[in-house]
Amino acid sequence: MIILQIIFWISLILIIHSYLVFPLILERLARKKRIHRKKYTDDELPVISVLIAAYNEEDVIEAKIRSVLASNYPAGRMEILVGSDASTDRTDGILQNLEKQFSGLRVFIFDNRTGKPGVVNRLVRESAGEVLVITDANVLLDRETIREMVSMFAEPRTGLVDSRMISTNLKKEGISLQEKFYISREVKIKYNESLVWGTMMGPFGGCYSVRKSLFTPVPSNFLVDDFFINMSVLRQGYHCISNIDARVYEDVSNDLSEEFRRKKRISSGNFQNLARFASLLGSRKPGIAFCFFSHKVIRWIVPFLVMITLGTSLALSGRFIFYRILTFIQLGILVIPVFDFFLRKNQIHAVPLRFISHFVLMNLALLAGFIGYAGGIENNVWEPTRRNQL
Repeated sequence: MIILQIIFWISLILIIHSYLVFPLILERLARKKRIHRKKYTDDELPVISVLIAAYNEEDVIEAKIRSVLASNYPAGRMEILVGSDASTDRTDGILQNLEKQFSGLRVFIFDNRTGKPGVVNRLVRESAGEVLVITDANVLLDRETIREMVSMFAEPRTGLVDSRMISTNLKKEGISLQEKFYISREVKIKYNESLVWGTMMGPFGGCYSVRKSLFTPVPSNFLVDDFFINMSVLRQGYHCISNIDARVYEDVSNDLSEEFRRKKRISSGNFQNLARFASLLGSRKPGIAFCFFSHKVIRWIVPFLVMITLGTSLALSGRFIFYRILTFIQLGILVIPVFDFFLRKNQIHAVPLRFISHFVLMNLALLAGFIGYAGGIENNVWEPTRRNQL
């Protein structure tokens, strides 16, 4: 029984550490710290390449291109490369018309699906910039965004810079409020990782920048390219940081089934990256191992930790009333999504309950993603998440 209790408490402590203790430690360490920033003069700004991988983005691709062109970054120092991954809607035609209008825009039409990493790898080979800005088709940029990100590369130790994702189109009927809360919290954690050690654990992927000299081609079957690129930069000894002044905008997901599908896919990719970068858990460089384990690895295995805490408390409940109470609490949390589902069917939107539902179902997506990873991943072809665009 003692062994079961030890297993229970280790599992519970790991969950609490990742979600509560680790962010508090970062918050304390980050107090009064500031990211050291040098300044580029206009003449010193590097040539950059903005890379966009697109698939069936007819609703947003023109607005995206125009938001990049509206940037205050010098036009003569910026090129835009867009790869359309065998789109079947009007994306190709829209891009070809824009290419005729703007000399700094280059369009690459792929005849067969290759997946986002394959498109990005090709665009990197075609690019001329010293700094790469990799951004999704559905993410719109502020006028200052690109310059804010690129300015951070005046510091020689900086290898990758993330932007700050701001969620739009929030609705109480779905999960957009919960997604916004999750994203905002992640922004804070990643910013504090940047402040303390320069060890941000992965950009949001919608818009980030990286030195071309540090770019590592993403393996053809990898699902989460941005995390792979981030960890490759850290492994080369450079800093990965978040710039919260570089703002970008994205319609946050509001449909539970769509978000489940997206997080399941991301989860499979997370385990790919864990297998590739497991050696960094033993890194002696300040902060890398601690942040990787606390922020990412524990989060990825929370579904297993939850099963362990539930199983051990259930086994102990026959002899200890304390563990019996804990078992009922855990079971109650796990059935809340079912209760919330019936409330939604009757147009009753209990926002606090939905936070719990969101947590439970997203961890189920993590578990489903692990099962997908264990079964083998042959390709990384993706379908865009349907959002309430524009």
